[in-house]
Amino acid sequence: MADALDWARRAATVGEVPVGAVLLDARGRLLAAAHNRVETDRDPTAHAELLAIRAAARRLGAPRLTGCRLYVTLEPCAMCAQAIALARIERLVFGAYDPKGGGVEHGARIFEQPTCNHRPEVIGGVLERDCGALLKDFFRARR
Repeated sequence: MADALDWARRAATVGEVPVGAVLLDARGRLLAAAHNRVETDRDPTAHAELLAIRAAARRLGAPRLTGCRLYVTLEPCAMCAQAIALARIERLVFGAYDPKGGGVEHGARIFEQPTCNHRPEVIGGVLERDCGALLKDFFRARR
């Protein structure tokens, strides 16, 4: 999660919402890392999780990331949660909870839906205070 936090900090320095993601293979080797690039790419889908999933899939040459673990600093939104399920990611670890926009423990609760084709192991609240503080500081500075 510390590496994902580093990526989130990078996002903040370029004016992006500070969310970072790191994707590891089953042996713990880094496959991909990213931060939000919504503003930079002018792409509403350029969330850190999606960018990391896309990069890892390209690197592995496979649409499924079986056995992989995704670490992200904020609870994924519904869009990202569905992508996590479609990619067959084994474990999702996230930092701060997102009561407004989250799609895992809040909102749509994608993995609890009967139509969800894959349910990863979910561990929330890892370095929650640090992840949350980064987001709060970012938005406080913008207001």
